[in-house]
Amino acid sequence: MKINSIINKLKENTGLLLRMDDIAENMNWHHMDLCEKMFDEMNIKPLIGVIPDNKDISLLKYPKNSDFWARLNGWKKKGWEIAMHGYNHVYDTKTNYKDYFNYGGDSEFYGHNYNHQFLKIKKGKEILKKKGHDVRSFFAPNHTYDQNTLKALKANNFTFIIDGYGIFPYESNEIIFFPQLFYKEVMLPFGIQSTQIHINYWNETYFENFKKFINTNSDNIKDFDTLINNHKNNTLKLLINKVFEISLKNIRRFKSKKN
Repeated sequence: MKINSIINKLKENTGLLLRMDDIAENMNWHHMDLCEKMFDEMNIKPLIGVIPDNKDISLLKYPKNSDFWARLNGWKKKGWEIAMHGYNHVYDTKTNYKDYFNYGGDSEFYGHNYNHQFLKIKKGKEILKKKGHDVRSFFAPNHTYDQNTLKALKANNFTFIIDGYGIFPYESNEIIFFPQLFYKEVMLPFGIQSTQIHINYWNETYFENFKKFINTNSDNIKDFDTLINNHKNNTLKLLINKVFEISLKNIRRFKSKKN
């Protein structure tokens, strides 16, 4: 009986959210179409990170889909979570590993004053709302935030950030963070986290590998509402998250010193 109880607890506290990055009018629609077909067949509902006003030249090289907003509405009807992914996806500051998560690299938000960040986030949310999406979740390009970003998100009534340390969702700065740890698809044996998916970098081989990953781990791939609603914080989970945070921040500090 005790073994069954442990197994059930593990199942309750294990799940993966598919976070799809850089979704915009100009993107790799060939692989997006293939993913949508696979998700429909397997009843998988990912979280879609939409760039409201895409100005990223690396994405603008892709053909524009004139049906983009209609496609987005269709995904919403299927129960996919629509999130906001930055505003225009253009980096104009460098973090020098001083950003909120110590990721380092370039940023769209880090280093700008509060009013600048507030207005960008407000404009992005208004664009999505006009198209029928009153979004509640956000994640910044390149995982880079500062305290002004968090304040601006809260002021614009965002509840969730799909980023963070640990293997369980947690609350900080009156926002719930949903951890995202790896640059590739990884299914942990225990914990609730998200993975980032950059289909704009894919070739056919990568898609086939992704398809195998989905087939292998489909039982543990959950939709956003299920993972959030079933999750409850406790002291042990907070301790595990803290260990992950300290470990990863130390790794990133070491990396910054080497660079």
